[in-house]
Amino acid sequence: MNLGKRTLAEFFGTFWLVFGGYGSAVFAAGFPALGIGFLGVAFAFGLTVLTMAYAIGHISGCHLNPAVSAGMVAGRRFPVSELLPYVVAQVIGACAAAGVLYVIARGKPGFDLSAGFASNGYGVHSPGGYSLAGLVAEIVLTAFFLMIIMGATDKRAPQALAPVAIGLGLTLIHLIDIPITNASVNPARSTGPAIFVGSWALRQLWLFWVAPVIGGIIGGRIYRSLFEGVRPSRPGERVTEIHERLGAA
Repeated sequence: MNLGKRTLAEFFGTFWLVFGGYGSAVFAAGFPALGIGFLGVAFAFGLTVLTMAYAIGHISGCHLNPAVSAGMVAGRRFPVSELLPYVVAQVIGACAAAGVLYVIARGKPGFDLSAGFASNGYGVHSPGGYSLAGLVAEIVLTAFFLMIIMGATDKRAPQALAPVAIGLGLTLIHLIDIPITNASVNPARSTGPAIFVGSWALRQLWLFWVAPVIGGIIGGRIYRSLFEGVRPSRPGERVTEIHERLGAA
């Protein structure tokens, strides 16, 4: 598949992730008496990734996230020459989805954009009031997300179940991270709503680019260094290998 079609798939995939996951937070999370809450939003994000992984995974790899693309480069699963086109497509897709959600949200009387529009934040803009410690959470959670992705898509793993593992991994990440930063682990997801909220959301956006990208690179390098190409040893194989190395020495 040529690069143009793959980046187009990333655009639509990221649009769906933001529209479905972020949209659930905007419209359904706080609905009186029937709101889906943190649990529902977490599952919504997981389901968007799971469904798109089946829909476009065979086309673009279904990154949907600049931090994932950067981590896949670090893990040598993705060429660095294609990183920028993927990131651009992902950010445009996220912004387009946030724009559509903004148009819909304005249809409700009393809509107040200053309430945050489900943007990511820290300090007074963190749902739980967490400080810059959110930086640590975003790095650690994105690193583990990359390890899940690389492990689930490893050729030795059951390929048909990879989207399930990745989707549930993102669900778990959101269950942990929503109270801390409103859960980013995805710079594109953070950029879309921040553009419409402006002010504080744009000032704090740096954290939701820096931390996930660092975490993605760390996770990609860890999996590449420790687990890529590792296979279970047959009985006696490890002993033979050690003897061979000692003999060569």
